[in-house]
Amino acid sequence: MYHKTLSETLVGFRHSAMAPCKISKTKSKSKSKSLKEVKTLGQQLLSSRTHINNLPLLLNFVSPDFPPQYVLESLLSLHSFFIPLLPSLPSSSSFNKKRKITKDNDNDDDAEAIFRTWLRSKFDEFVTLLINLLFSTQAEEALREFVLDSLMEFVKLSNGGGFNSSIYHKILHNIVHSAAPVDFTLELLASKYFKYIDIRYFTYTSLERLAKTLEERENPDGDTRSADGDDESHSRASMDLSIRKIHYIISHVPPLEEPKDNSESELWSALEGFTSEKGESGSIQGLSTANISKKMKLKFTKAWISFLRLSLPVDVYKEVLVTLHQAVIPFISNPLMLCDFLTRSYDIGGVVSAMALSSLFILMTQHGLEYPNFYEKLYALLLPSIFMAKHRAKFFQLLDSCLKSPLLPAYLAAAFAKKLSRLALSVPPSGAVVIIALIHNLLRRHPSINCLVHREDSATDNAAPKGENAVNANNSANRPGIDHFNNGESNPVKSGALRSSLWEIDILRHHYCPPVSRFVLSLENDLTVRNKTTEVNINDFCSSSYATIFGEELRRRVKQVPLAFYKAIPTCLFSESDFSGWTFEYKDDQEMDFVNGISNNLEDESNHAKRQRIECS
Repeated sequence: MYHKTLSETLVGFRHSAMAPCKISKTKSKSKSKSLKEVKTLGQQLLSSRTHINNLPLLLNFVSPDFPPQYVLESLLSLHSFFIPLLPSLPSSSSFNKKRKITKDNDNDDDAEAIFRTWLRSKFDEFVTLLINLLFSTQAEEALREFVLDSLMEFVKLSNGGGFNSSIYHKILHNIVHSAAPVDFTLELLASKYFKYIDIRYFTYTSLERLAKTLEERENPDGDTRSADGDDESHSRASMDLSIRKIHYIISHVPPLEEPKDNSESELWSALEGFTSEKGESGSIQGLSTANISKKMKLKFTKAWISFLRLSLPVDVYKEVLVTLHQAVIPFISNPLMLCDFLTRSYDIGGVVSAMALSSLFILMTQHGLEYPNFYEKLYALLLPSIFMAKHRAKFFQLLDSCLKSPLLPAYLAAAFAKKLSRLALSVPPSGAVVIIALIHNLLRRHPSINCLVHREDSATDNAAPKGENAVNANNSANRPGIDHFNNGESNPVKSGALRSSLWEIDILRHHYCPPVSRFVLSLENDLTVRNKTTEVNINDFCSSSYATIFGEELRRRVKQVPLAFYKAIPTCLFSESDFSGWTFEYKDDQEMDFVNGISNNLEDESNHAKRQRIECS
């Protein structure tokens, strides 16, 4: 097939191996070639080693500056040329050593070794051109898909027939740090290649390295921040974009589940799949599925821990917290490694704390995590805004689960019941329904707080404070209409909930929304007949909203039409029983006389007008 000997053909390309920059000078000549000539160059390269110098010419066409037909034709020729040679090409490290040796001893050059090293340099250049073409905005999607397939084929075969992690890391590095849109490449990579076990393994390895690099950029040694605010904001935006790409990749890699049988895993490379912790390559043939799962779990853990150490953007941060208990905790080697991240998130407060509650609850109940101030932080999360959050349904389910323990102190159960009942006055009707269900379960689980259901104003307060404020506290306790619950207190111990009552629930009996008032009545019946009732399933009420309540009311069959009427004509706007403990008196007697005088004058004028009408008639 090859007509010339190696020594004869070596003369034509030996100088180009030492000076690869000369290729750029021939680009102008390449643009003048036709498509037919490009095909001829490829056919000649594949037919004989005599035309080995066509290799640099074809590399010039691997650029978005040329039409897609030229690029595709050159790619097909170069791909067909390098594929059979890949197992015999030296590695990049041996290529660099060989070039250093040839400078010292030029007379004893091994022609075959120099030829292979030259081919290796052209292959590395070809890979670089393919990566640039893959992330070029000028290239078409079909061409970029072919480029990605070619690169993954090189990943499969270029390392002596094994997995080439170096090329694969270059692909991921350019995906993460590329300023151009890479959505198409990411979706293509995830859909076609993440099903292979060895690709998942090296994806976690590369993501760990990329995350550590970004962490070093965020926390450099010394103060290296730029004085220009625009440059700093641009750097932050670039960092956030890279973090979003890492999150997309790491969240789309399907984790390896626990092995259930001895079935073989699907591999991209048939010879090599994993490397040891010392960096030594090794074959996975003969490894059991359990050992593969163990290695994958270790890499999975390192990649996620490195990613969570970054300063995540707010949207990514919330998305991670929402999916952490399902996508990470079941597959990580030691879930307690996430306790620092979750406790920091739980201490932030607001919606972020509510999102971190799911994962933190799993660590506490299933993995033995101790969190002393857990209920105090949970009590602080009970705000009106939580009833309008996007993930409020999951929060209410976890709240009900956290308050289920029979070992919960009475003061703590009372504080949560009182805090929820106070919130029922200001939240939407859907939130009031959930609150009634939560309080119903609290009263059934903790009989010690049943004293909150009905407490007379004149009842003695056994929990009154002692000391300097004892006299004032006793005087205020004897005053009717005083609520001893401090709604602004963040500590449930000091809230004084056990000295109060659930009068807010009684107010909900007259709520403007009929489902709320009906649910309160059912709560009273359930508390009366405990043996025939059970706890309420919170899941049935967590997803309710104005739309669901309105839809249920439309589907109801009304038996009686509600009418607004008075059994007795009211004489005043409010009765004295509506404001227990309040008195309304006029402090100024002159003002009272003035008001009475005006009313008397109005009556006299009215009577005078009536007499005039009678006399005229």
